[in-house]
Amino acid sequence: MLNNVLSNVSGYSTYILIFAGILLLVLIIAAGYVKAPPDKAYIISGLRRKPRILIGRAGIKFPFLERVDVLYLGQMTVDIKTEQSVPTNDFINVNVDAVAKVRIGATPEAISLAAKNFLNKKPENITMDLQDSLQGNMREIIGTLALKTINTDRDSFSDQVMEKASKDMQKLGIEILSCNIQNVTDEKGLISDLGMDNTSRIKKDAAIAKAQAERDVAIAQAEADKAANDARVAAQTEIAQKNNALAIREAELKTQSDTAKAMADAAYEIQQQEQQKTIQAATVNAQIAKAERDAELRQKEVTVKEQELIAQVEKQADADKYRLEKQAEADLIQRQKKAEAAKYEEEKKAEAQRAQAEAAKYAAEQEAAGIKAKYDAEAAGIAARGKAEAESIRAKGLAEAEAMEKKAEAYRKYNGAAMAEMMIKIMPQMAAEIAKPLSQIDKINIYGTGDGAGGASQISGNMPIVMKQVFDTMSEATGVDFTEIMKAGTYDAKVNRKIELTTPAGADGSKIEVTARTDAADNK
Repeated sequence: MLNNVLSNVSGYSTYILIFAGILLLVLIIAAGYVKAPPDKAYIISGLRRKPRILIGRAGIKFPFLERVDVLYLGQMTVDIKTEQSVPTNDFINVNVDAVAKVRIGATPEAISLAAKNFLNKKPENITMDLQDSLQGNMREIIGTLALKTINTDRDSFSDQVMEKASKDMQKLGIEILSCNIQNVTDEKGLISDLGMDNTSRIKKDAAIAKAQAERDVAIAQAEADKAANDARVAAQTEIAQKNNALAIREAELKTQSDTAKAMADAAYEIQQQEQQKTIQAATVNAQIAKAERDAELRQKEVTVKEQELIAQVEKQADADKYRLEKQAEADLIQRQKKAEAAKYEEEKKAEAQRAQAEAAKYAAEQEAAGIKAKYDAEAAGIAARGKAEAESIRAKGLAEAEAMEKKAEAYRKYNGAAMAEMMIKIMPQMAAEIAKPLSQIDKINIYGTGDGAGGASQISGNMPIVMKQVFDTMSEATGVDFTEIMKAGTYDAKVNRKIELTTPAGADGSKIEVTARTDAADNK
């Protein structure tokens, strides 16, 4: 009995142990069961050297021995903005706003690299970490491109940014899906100016094309009018010819018709007389029956007339109502059309005025640029001429000053002899001036006493007296005895008084020196 009890207890213990083991296994599985969604990677690490990666599937981790970390794999948007202006290849500061779509790569290597940098981080934190690197890559690309290339070829710009950034992103396990340039601005408004320039050029080309098209339409219209006029003249000529032939044919047919009609009229008269009697009898019977029917008809006509009047009044009222309604609708539509047409004309007029104003502005800018260039060139020319004239005047003044200085030095050196030379040079002119009044005398009457002391001899004798007076006056004014100088070439001066008239060595012969030697001493 005891053995049976012990056997039963031993069997129950075995079942309990098995059940406890199964329950423990179930609890371990329940506690360590993980299921990763498609947009996240669950990384299980702890027991193994290489972590396990679960993406869109389930797995088991050992509690207390392994851990689960989450890595976000979905698409992320990184806002790339140049916080400060960046100079382009043509040295124009621009601000660029772009958006990049990125995600963590799908390969195990990319996930492993990303896990080292972005494990358990939210998407917004990952984008903040990537923003600086992408901004730096975009700033580098901006510095290698011109403003026009950045603004017009944005696909190429974004491709270069992606290509440049992909190298850095691969090291982080990030894959760049796309990069779109949202906006490009500059500090000086050059992009807007380029747009205005292109707009003006397009409007100008459109205006030229319109003028050429209108010219072609006018030419084609003139040619069409000429062809239509030629066709109308030819058609009218042919119609006149056909009408003439028709009139002739109608006259011939009328003649034949009149003949046949006369024959038919004669036969008709004969037949008419034969049937007249029968007709008269039938007419009397018909008149009697007609009088009876007329009485009945008038009675019915009164009834019908009343009904017609009632129907006519109602119909007229309905027609007037319908007409007034339609007239009101037509007036409303007409006023709407007129308002729309007036609005359209005003819009077209405003567009024309804007285009004219832009064209005038463009012409004024071009004219101002031309005037400025012209005035700049004229100012440069005036400055060059002024400088040349100033140099010429300066050189001329220096030459004149040097000549005056040389002349003054010569005058100081030769003193009286120079003045004597000057007076000798002007002696012929003085004599001519003294004799000039005599040359103006047309006729002269001379009355003399007959003693030979007057008359014509007095006129010729006045000349030496006047010359002597002039020499005396000049001698007193200058202190130079011109009489002695003039007598230097006489025999008395050379032999008795020993006066020599010499020219200093090295001079040009235009200066003289008077030297008077006596027995007592030499005087100059």
